[in-house]
Amino acid sequence: MKTTYSFKIFTNVTDLPLEWDSLSTKNVFLTTPYLEVLEKSAPANMVCHFIGIYQEDELVGIALSQFLNLNQLESLGNRDKCITTAIRNTVFKNLISHILIIGNNMFTGQNAFSFLDETDKIEALKTLKMASGRLKTIFKNKGLKVHITTFKDFENEEVTSFRQAGFLQYFQFTTQPSMVFDIPNQWKTEQDYINALSKKYRDQYKRARKKSEGIEKRKMNLEDIIKYEDTIYNMYHHVAKNAYFNTFFLTKNHFRVFKELLKDKFLFFGYFMDEKLIGFNTLVENGTIMDTYFLGYDESIQRKKMVYLNMLYDMVAYSINKGFEKIIFARTALEIKSSIGAKPQEMYGFAKHSNLIADLTFEKAFNYLEPKVVWQERNPFN
Repeated sequence: MKTTYSFKIFTNVTDLPLEWDSLSTKNVFLTTPYLEVLEKSAPANMVCHFIGIYQEDELVGIALSQFLNLNQLESLGNRDKCITTAIRNTVFKNLISHILIIGNNMFTGQNAFSFLDETDKIEALKTLKMASGRLKTIFKNKGLKVHITTFKDFENEEVTSFRQAGFLQYFQFTTQPSMVFDIPNQWKTEQDYINALSKKYRDQYKRARKKSEGIEKRKMNLEDIIKYEDTIYNMYHHVAKNAYFNTFFLTKNHFRVFKELLKDKFLFFGYFMDEKLIGFNTLVENGTIMDTYFLGYDESIQRKKMVYLNMLYDMVAYSINKGFEKIIFARTALEIKSSIGAKPQEMYGFAKHSNLIADLTFEKAFNYLEPKVVWQERNPFN
């Protein structure tokens, strides 16, 4: 007999069932403290919902959805000021500006859902697809037509499950790969990492470290983050605005709220020069995995002191010292992340346009609007 599931959609963390966190133990980005971060400080153009999947009265699955309204953005990305960018921005604004995501657009990886081990995954995915249809109706009733519905980010072995669950009419896509740094079991200190580098990349490491002389790195607490909130936001915003493409901008209080609610799982490191904050980076502990998050820096000092490269080395060193198994470096700056040892991992998504005619040309439009980045993979190890 086929297992049947139902779903409930929640808008507030306080309404979530008590057993919610028993299903989120393997992923911090589905826990109620993190969902509360989204509730209190999500980007202005993002609306989040939380989905419970039930077998009769038992909660057997949990999921996150994010609705993005690109029309509310100040900028979609200013780095490439050209006709292609202008056309891309126009298309996004007018034809695919309302995007419903089953997953988390603020992190890379499978942060969309978690099911109990004994759950029929195919039926659960079918139920999740029905829930996405209900969400489209909810937004339609608010005068917001969902243009694109997408499920992201999944590794290759997950693809078969989606096909079996009836996603054949969805466009299967990949974007830039996620850069993942696997930490060998035998590495216990940063010196183990340095020893594994080839001479060329050990020299790069030494050069970067020498350039950073005069910069002090500090682990910042909640009071520090609040004290420097304006400077932090200005540095973040400068980096974000000059990215190739953006679908949201963080609120000014986002890092403060993140620290308040995630506490020691959210790491904030400030970089100071002559007692002035000139850069920062953030990390999130997710079980045995370290997820990199947003960063910012003073552009003029970054170039002279190689601040960004040193941040990458610091993230690697901290994760090794603390015994993490891997670091998720996400999708930006692929080549420089490759040069410190991260490897590309393809991630897959499924998307469908609500307009039948637009859906027929969606694949061609997607490939045009999201071209493959040409970059050279590096291997820094012996």
